[in-house]
Amino acid sequence: MNDDLEARIRSGQALSESMGNFHVTGWSPERKTVQAAFTVRREYCHTNGTIAQGGFITAWLDAAMAHAVMHDSEQQQTVFSLEIKVSFYEKVGPGEGRVEGRVIRRGKRIAFLEAALYNPEGKLAAEASSTGILASL
Repeated sequence: MNDDLEARIRSGQALSESMGNFHVTGWSPERKTVQAAFTVRREYCHTNGTIAQGGFITAWLDAAMAHAVMHDSEQQQTVFSLEIKVSFYEKVGPGEGRVEGRVIRRGKRIAFLEAALYNPEGKLAAEASSTGILASL
């Protein structure tokens, strides 16, 4: 395997790039909420490149929830999703999107999480709730 690719995979950079340069933009410890941004690329979209495929939307929501856990645990834990429920409200087309992930409760082994995704027009486009198992980093 290419050493550069291996390093990018290990650092998470390759995953972030493949998710439209997903990156955390803020953290509110009081609310246990992380804010993140990403680019919805046309190649993530169906219907002639106009509507993001639901799997990408789910991935952005899931990533925000995972980053909320990492921030809430001061980079000591991550989370593996046991289940995730997504509700889709508005279309998400190409452009700059944002997402908020929140820790509802983080116990010793299990976390309960929520996330909200906003489309490039700023409308609430999807929400998720998830239960995950915690793991040390």
